[in-house]
Formats: sequence, C-alpha cells, structure tokens
Amino acid sequence: YSVWAVPPQPVTERLQELMGKLRDEFGGPSFEPHVTVVGAIRLPKKEAIKPYTVRVNSVARGTFFYQCVYLLVDPTSEVVGASSYSCGHFGYQRSAAYVPHLSLLYGDLSDEEKEKAVEKVKSLNPEICNISFEVSRLTLCKTDTQDKTLKSWEKI
Repeated sequence: YSVWAVPPQPVTERLQELMGKLRDEFGGPSFEPHVTVVGAIRLPKKEAIKPYTVRVNSVARGTFFYQCVYLLVDPTSEVVGASSYSCGHFGYQRSAAYVPHLSLLYGDLSDEEKEKAVEKVKSLNPEICNISFEVSRLTLCKTDTQDKTLKSWEKI
C-alpha cells in the first residue's frame, strides 16, 4: 500500500494535462497526480489526515522508475508531519530520508532523456514551480512496486 496526498481538482487537471504531454513524448504509464506520503507499506485498511498546504519548489529528476521526473515539494512541518504520522500509524519504518515530491513521469529513461523531460516540463508549464495547494484528503492505495504497468494499482 501507499498513502498519497491528492491535490484539489483544478491542480489535478493542470497536472494531468502536463503529465499526458510528457507521456506522449517519453512514454510511461498513466497515474493520478499525488504527493507520496508513505510508500510501499503493508497494513490492514485504515486512514487519517488534517488539511495542510503543499508548495512546489522545482522540477527534478530521480534515479529510479518511480522518481523519474517529479516536482520537488517544500518539506514543511505539515508535509513531513503527515508522512511521519502515517509511518507511525501504519507501523512503517522508513529506510531512507523522506523527500516529498509529486511525480510527473514514471519510466526507465537515460539521464539525457530525464533532463530533456525536465526541460519539457519547464517549457510546457513555466509557472508549475510556483504552485501551492491545500491537501484535505489522503488516499490509501494498493501499490505493487513490481508492477511497472500500474495495472494492479487500486485506490482503497
């Protein structure tokens, strides 16, 4: 399972349009815009959230499939707190430091392709790094990280 912070509809629509254009050029599966609060946890069905604001800092590229190209999110106390609370609530032990982000593209791309995708984001939506939005709900999702097609993923 994973816990996601989901942007409100106007932000989701804006991000979906941008993500669709990236997929058209670079490939990869379609997925809902989200900030991962907790990823790859095993648990029975449960949830909790208090509204907080998410601010985007920059466009970045990662080193693995699920962090190919993403928006880096300001790690405010509320953002980090939601992750820490969820980890505690679900009994999840983090193996690395939490880096809040909103993925735009999943894929196994070369560094050159990732950099091209980052530049594409900046040209398609120059103001994307200035957005902020309130998170008022979390979504619990069943996410098998071995399934790179995402076909087995589902909201709970």
